[in-house]
Amino acid sequence: MAGRNGKKTVGSLVLSLGVCVVAAGVIYVFVPHDDSKETPVKRVDYRVELLSARRAASYPVAAPEGLAKSWKPTSVRYDGEGNEAWHLGFLDPDGQYIAVEQSTDKPTRFIDEASQGAEETRHEQTINGARWQRYKGEKYDALVLKQKNATTVVTGTAGFDGLTKMAEALKMERDTSV
Repeated sequence: MAGRNGKKTVGSLVLSLGVCVVAAGVIYVFVPHDDSKETPVKRVDYRVELLSARRAASYPVAAPEGLAKSWKPTSVRYDGEGNEAWHLGFLDPDGQYIAVEQSTDKPTRFIDEASQGAEETRHEQTINGARWQRYKGEKYDALVLKQKNATTVVTGTAGFDGLTKMAEALKMERDTSV
């Protein structure tokens, strides 16, 4: 009798395991789940860094004003050493990356680095009274404004329409109250 119950127990165990596997499969198929491994990009508050950069930099530091909430600031940094590099990164409403880069570094080297190797085109455009040069690249396009004390590069994956929207929103200021 013990042998007979042993066979029933093993059979019942296999049947139970099969039911559990089928139930788990049904749950997996019908319960919503996110298979993406991407972590959502967090919005950063860049106001403190902007104020600090505008106090420390030898040039007017650029930051946008009046952009819709759908423009998401994602990164900010100012390095006052050496070439006084300012960086402000955004995702536009379509999820494309746009960065505002400024530096007192040698323009050719800085533009190449900021635009990820984009090349100068013959096209210029006037934005808020200033002449910006277009650069076209495999990874990023860029709008470049060469000024007396610094070079400003608006660059990213958004194409020239998105880059132009960012450049139009830029306000360049220096805080000389210190």
